[in-house]
Parts: sequence; C-alpha cells; structure tokens
Amino acid sequence: MGISVTALAAEHVGRQLAARGRGEGIRIGVKTSGCSGLAYVLEFVDQPDPADTLFETDGVRVFVDPKSLVYLDGTVVDFSKEGLNEGLEFKNPNVAGECGCGESFTV
Repeated sequence: MGISVTALAAEHVGRQLAARGRGEGIRIGVKTSGCSGLAYVLEFVDQPDPADTLFETDGVRVFVDPKSLVYLDGTVVDFSKEGLNEGLEFKNPNVAGECGCGESFTV
C-alpha cells in the first residue's frame, strides 16, 4: 500500500521546500512519545538514506524508514487549514487509539 499524499499536501510541502531553497523531499517517521506511545516525526531530507522507502506524489518525494513503515503503511497525508491553524494531517488506518490531546497514537 505505502504512503500517499493528497494534492493539497503535495502543494504545501512543495511550497515549504521551495521556501527552504533545498531538499530532496520530506521524511515521515514515528518515535516513542506521548501518552499513547507513538508520535509522528517530520523532517526535510537533504540526503536520502538508502534504507528508506520512497513514495512520490505530484512531484513531492516522501521517504520512510523501514521501522516506521510498519506503522505508517496505508497512511494518507493531507493538508488542513482551520482558522489560524494549518498543517499536515495523517489519516492512518493502523491507528487503534489516540491520546486526548491528539499528539500521540497507538496501533
């Protein structure tokens, strides 16, 4: 299945990379954190890791490390804007529960 990125999210990431002036794409991963156990981690990628799996949508490259892919497989990355808040949103079919503040999840 992999990771997919909506057109809105791809546009947002493309703008961020252009403003930054460099980068191969973004890396999405998970780390142990929060009350539920796992949290998403995002970072710009200047030098891809050969172990990463690459997904590309609308010209945006998304890199995922092998350990995180187990938790992220099937995830759709979208962009949302509500009032003054905007950012990437993860629609992850593997999530079994989230903490009350929405900062972490469990599978």
